[in-house]
Amino acid sequence: MPVLSVSIHDGVSDRELDENELERKVTRSDDRAKYKAVAPGDLTYNMMRAWQGGFGTVTVYGMVSPAYVVARPMRDFLTSHIEMLLRTPMAISEIRRYSRGITDFRLRLYWEDFKGLQIALPPLAEQLAIASFLGRETDKIDSLIAEQEMLLALLAEKRQATISHVVTRGLNPNVTMKDSGVAWLGEVPAHWEVTRLKFVASVQTGIAKGKDTTGKATITVPYLRVANVQDGFLALDDIAMIDIEPEQLERYRLLPGDVLMNEGGDFDKLGRGAIWYGEIHDCIHQNHVFAVRPHGVDARWLNQITSSQYAQFYFMGRSKQSTNLASISSSNIMELPVLIPPPEEQGTILTFIDAETAKLDNLKAAAIHTIELLKERRSALIAAAVTGKIDVREAVPEELAA
Repeated sequence: MPVLSVSIHDGVSDRELDENELERKVTRSDDRAKYKAVAPGDLTYNMMRAWQGGFGTVTVYGMVSPAYVVARPMRDFLTSHIEMLLRTPMAISEIRRYSRGITDFRLRLYWEDFKGLQIALPPLAEQLAIASFLGRETDKIDSLIAEQEMLLALLAEKRQATISHVVTRGLNPNVTMKDSGVAWLGEVPAHWEVTRLKFVASVQTGIAKGKDTTGKATITVPYLRVANVQDGFLALDDIAMIDIEPEQLERYRLLPGDVLMNEGGDFDKLGRGAIWYGEIHDCIHQNHVFAVRPHGVDARWLNQITSSQYAQFYFMGRSKQSTNLASISSSNIMELPVLIPPPEEQGTILTFIDAETAKLDNLKAAAIHTIELLKERRSALIAAAVTGKIDVREAVPEELAA
């Protein structure tokens, strides 16, 4: 039977886990024996995520973690109606009050507390009418969200294509071209230099966690992880700290102008990065983040090169790959072909990239805002319907009204 899970956003997933996922979820042979059987129509929730709306309706026979509660209906009603009701802001507030724990992430909703919750349950016929109404209306909203998400994907492709074209071909369509000497790169402007990364930059590897510092003098410093290094920007809201020996600070300290690159992870993380401008004093980096330190090329130009499609193609070709994961060594990174126009032309191209990506980023921000509004509208509509704020009994399907 499949091992099911509950998302705080989408309810129960009825997708059977593959062998790798199952191995991560069930780590000991006796663990699976402790899992709870579920059947279609059951309501299940994660005790630790109930206060966030982590409820779901089971649609297939399967099993769930021992950390889940399984509630089986004793009378005839739509479990999905109860699920939607328990996801409303008012219900979540009440569930939080019933949950036990010292801090938010230790809150647990036990069965003996959950079963005492009082809910307003309309007649089955009205539950069916609400489900029909919400099915139609949320389908419309979901279609609009899908359109905006498709727009985001197209904008990301356009951004990547724009950058990749100008860093390999320049802005002058009539410029004389030459063979780059790299089969998969093709022709490049004749007056551009073609070199290797190792001739214009050095790579600093980061520190590995878990080293034993028992009995040694240490200092506590901030350090960057893969999660902090996004595609084109740094996410610095959550910075981890690490204890290191004082002499290691100089070895691993980041310097302004370093181009940060991820060693690997998911395919979309391979080689992604941004420029470090010294945002945090005495900050170091973990071994899964490379600091590429340029000495013969502008850091901004190098960052655009390493973010381009041709660099991503190179990284994927030189990486070690497993299921959905890839990693690349510092020695392979150093062999990356780097195109270098004259300094003045670099500046012109970088200005063009900034202007074009700013336009695309504005469109991206507008699409994200639209998605947020649509999701808010969806949640508000569901909450209003399942709590009786709107009467849907007389709602007529569009196909019947036509």
